[in-house]
Amino acid sequence: MSIQDIQNEIVDEFSMFDEENWDERYQYLIDLGKTLPLIDEKYKVEENTIKGCQSKVWLHAEENNGKIDFTADSDAILTKGLIAILIRSFSGHAPKEILEADTEFIDKIGLKEHLSATRANGLVSMVKQIKLYALGYSAQTNQ
Repeated sequence: MSIQDIQNEIVDEFSMFDEENWDERYQYLIDLGKTLPLIDEKYKVEENTIKGCQSKVWLHAEENNGKIDFTADSDAILTKGLIAILIRSFSGHAPKEILEADTEFIDKIGLKEHLSATRANGLVSMVKQIKLYALGYSAQTNQ
């Protein structure tokens, strides 16, 4: 499944909820965070902490057969949901795919305008870090 297909699937899931009822959407994000494949404790180190997030967020990436697998965790339940949808979108894809993918789906589900400014900035920082990992692996493998 392509990144775009996964992102469209996420948009469809969020469209099930009333646009005016963000409590349901927040609860869904929290539920998604509970399904996040947790990062191994040994990767919960400062170098894997995403800068610019209000909460602590750890993101680890590993290259596996030309694809990048991400794991993450956060100390905040809503933030854990945010990183969960990003990992769902980008994990298991080639660096080039990740670098070329847009993040328009975030706007389509209305996240940016319904998050606090610090959480919205944190979300941008998470996307940036995922793209930086992809750029690093791309440079290593010339993909």
